Amino acid sequence: MNTKDLALYLAILFGFALPCVVFSLAKSKIPHQDLQTEPTLFVAEEKRFVRLKRDNGTVTEIEEAEYVLGVVLQEMPVSFEEEALKAQAVVARTYTRRKQYVAPKHEDADVCTNPACCQGYCPPESYGEKGLVVSDVEKVRDAVNETGNLVLTYEGELIDATYFSCSGGMTEDAAAVWGADVPYLRATESPGEEGATYYTETVQLSLGEFQSALGLNLSGAAEKWIKNIVYTTGGGVDSIEIGGQVFSGTEVRKRLSLRSTCFKITIVGDTVTVTTKGYGHRVGMSQYGADAMAVGGSDFKEILAHYYKDTQLEEVG
Repeated sequence: MNTKDLALYLAILFGFALPCVVFSLAKSKIPHQDLQTEPTLFVAEEKRFVRLKRDNGTVTEIEEAEYVLGVVLQEMPVSFEEEALKAQAVVARTYTRRKQYVAPKHEDADVCTNPACCQGYCPPESYGEKGLVVSDVEKVRDAVNETGNLVLTYEGELIDATYFSCSGGMTEDAAAVWGADVPYLRATESPGEEGATYYTETVQLSLGEFQSALGLNLSGAAEKWIKNIVYTTGGGVDSIEIGGQVFSGTEVRKRLSLRSTCFKITIVGDTVTVTTKGYGHRVGMSQYGADAMAVGGSDFKEILAHYYKDTQLEEVG
């Protein structure tokens, strides 16, 4: 790193780390209101802030733009196309505001840094250990800034902007995964993901390991244990009969620690082979699919319209 880059990196590190700790929770500018019942939510403010719960349980207030920057840096590879990064910025911003105003998860914070609960977040002090350089940070910062205050809405309400790594070629209906129909989260084609790290994955288990994971104690020809597989619109397993017991695809995924519900099980001799396609719940925007669309010439608006059906982009201030 040359002297100029080093100076800029230090400016990023110290200039953006400190604001996370100097604002008290008592000065939060974000009112926790319902978007539908409080139209004044969209009154422009100079700056927006997010109450962020860290892994150690502490809660700090951080400017929204800096938070979204950290989310995109953590959640999407910086090597992705700029239009894909812009799409991710809009999705991260929408997700955050929905948690603030429509569907809060935490009493003492808006969001946390646990990606299994909310969204992942890369703080400035972790840029070095993540291998980020100044050009990486500035590339993502541009994507965040160029999407301004854009968020996604459906019938006037902030959407549940779910996203994941890779679909394996087809995303999934929300109802197939979470049991509730969401009109803008529909199964859709997501081509061009073949280069994703976990586009496909194969794991092998012994018959004993397979039964133990599923809580089964089976007998008879193992090759005949698998029957009556029902598939979802998005190509995932909706239900599957194993040794006479019916499991949902989501339950099998959880018990076998699979990458997704889009899986195939074959049993030959004493070996169970499970092949999956995609990585994640496969509902909403596929990050590798978004990048493939960007490579193909789509802009971030087209990417978002593809993965979130009938939604609108709104500048909300």
